Amino acid sequence: MDDDLWALIEPLLPPWPTRLPGPRPVADRLFLQGILYVLCNDIAWQLLPPELGFGSGQTCWRRLERWQQAGVFDPLHRIQLAGLNASGRLDWSWACVDGSHIRARKGEPTPVRRRSTGGKQAANTT
Repeated sequence: MDDDLWALIEPLLPPWPTRLPGPRPVADRLFLQGILYVLCNDIAWQLLPPELGFGSGQTCWRRLERWQQAGVFDPLHRIQLAGLNASGRLDWSWACVDGSHIRARKGEPTPVRRRSTGGKQAANTT
């Protein structure tokens, strides 16, 4: 990861709590590189090679979850889009709005008479 991208991301990351016991955590930049390595190579978190120095895959996953809970990625996405748009490298003709998750109502649905599921007296067979 280049220094320019890290300069955009670093201010968005939440500070590490200082009162937690245990060893000092691996630097955020190394964790981000580990996360990107896992995502770009499409491997399981457990298969992240420890010799790369990114920390364990499980710890990278927990850091990703922590950043996601802190809302880091929405502002980062907006910053990246604004930068690409300002430099003229974003082609809006390829943009698409997906509204498939929004329910489209064309008036109130007609209520259907519900059949009773209650017990009925059985027919007499004699």
